[in-house]
Amino acid sequence: MRILLVEDDSLVSDAITRGLSVEGYVVDAVATAEAAPARLAAAHYDLAIVDLGLPGMDGFDLVRRLRSEGNPLPLLIVTARDGLDDRVSALDLGADDYLTKPFALPELAARCRALIRRAGVAGSNELNVGALRIDLAGKRVLGAGGKTLDLTRREWSILECLSLHSGRVVSKDRLMQAIVGWEEEISGNAIEVHVSRLRSKLGADATVRSIRGLGYRLEDA
Repeated sequence: MRILLVEDDSLVSDAITRGLSVEGYVVDAVATAEAAPARLAAAHYDLAIVDLGLPGMDGFDLVRRLRSEGNPLPLLIVTARDGLDDRVSALDLGADDYLTKPFALPELAARCRALIRRAGVAGSNELNVGALRIDLAGKRVLGAGGKTLDLTRREWSILECLSLHSGRVVSKDRLMQAIVGWEEEISGNAIEVHVSRLRSKLGADATVRSIRGLGYRLEDA
């Protein structure tokens, strides 16, 4: 899953990026609201984390702009402003959640999971596909008989993305963007290799079906 972070405080930005990276997210950070639309147009993101007190255009203006353009991206406000009026204004403009600083990284990660899960129409942190039990919070996958599947970080990211859109086709490009940031490169062939290895580990519990010219779909085996 890929997150855009809009935060001008470099220390806070670095801390959030490191913390969420440990949770398995790909995080791209920008320091101004003005830079965000171009980034959002250039890549697929599952969530944006937005500070309110930004230089130039502030977080309110960014939320207003994205929603006026019809962008449905889940938006999480993370700010030091804890006043009721700020919370109400941000939510009324279209933000999906509001978290005040200082905060604990586990809570931030949990809120990210909840918003991404909601956007993918998943009702809980535990998803079932075929014989698989996918624990989004614990980053674990159990197969038939409760056996834990040993997945690499990229295999997990691919399975997570597919499971949140279970039954729907996910493009190869979207999978590529879910597992790498701006400074990394990955080829379409590499995605095929990761998917092939993931299929092998899933065995008869579930399958990743290739849809020619469109992408991949996670299905019951």
